[in-house]
Amino acid sequence: MNLISRAGWKAKAPNGFYTVVSSTRGVKVHYTGGPVPAGIVDDHDLCVQHVRDIQRMHMAGGREVPYMDIGYNMVACPHRKVFMGRGPHHLPAANGPGLNSGHYAVLALVGNKGFTQPNDDLLHAVCDAIDYLRKEGGAGKEVKGHRDGYATDCPGGPLYAWVKKGAPRPDGGASTPEKSWTETLMEDLPLLREGDDKYDVKTARGCMFARGRVPEAVYTNAGLKEWLERTKFDSEFGGLVRDFQRAEKLDVDGLIGKNTWMALHRRASK
Repeated sequence: MNLISRAGWKAKAPNGFYTVVSSTRGVKVHYTGGPVPAGIVDDHDLCVQHVRDIQRMHMAGGREVPYMDIGYNMVACPHRKVFMGRGPHHLPAANGPGLNSGHYAVLALVGNKGFTQPNDDLLHAVCDAIDYLRKEGGAGKEVKGHRDGYATDCPGGPLYAWVKKGAPRPDGGASTPEKSWTETLMEDLPLLREGDDKYDVKTARGCMFARGRVPEAVYTNAGLKEWLERTKFDSEFGGLVRDFQRAEKLDVDGLIGKNTWMALHRRASK
């Protein structure tokens, strides 16, 4: 699978915490519900811009209420590339009220005007996204359209007809080798050190919390939420990082690099 990380498409950081889901019954397929320029098939930059525009619209409240991030777990484009949206094990927002926990949401970049007939590479990309969510997110076998659970014409006539056939790969084509979820995650996470003031420090604090490595005093006086929201890599947090590195038998340098990120993620995912 040709996976584009969130850093790769310059996604905005979510403005809240994802709701975690351990598994789903399957995946629901969506389309944009609006025009997609016909030239998108010949210009991948248009795909990137379209995904950014969708995230901006979702977070601004273009779907009646503001989302904390793009509403889809993954987005497939007509160049057989898959954009990381919310990713596996995160609740989507696109399936409709009360329906999000049942299925992951995959958007196909095809619309109701302009580019309306999915090409083979787009269908392969949707299949790649489905395979990925099954492997990395515990998605079940169901593949449905958005309209199967919500009163909408999504994912449009041509794409829905393909879904009703069981979402087969064009010409029986095979999937392509794919990166693991952890490998993709590591591409998005920078080296952190004391003194940094970055959103990614919040990610590291969340992992530390999931690992149970939060100072006891933080739990008093409703201090946990404030502690988790800090973006500053202060000396207190540096001490927690070094303690964690000792426990994990890592180099005790107080830096959060690839090996420390991987250890934090591994522990936080258990």
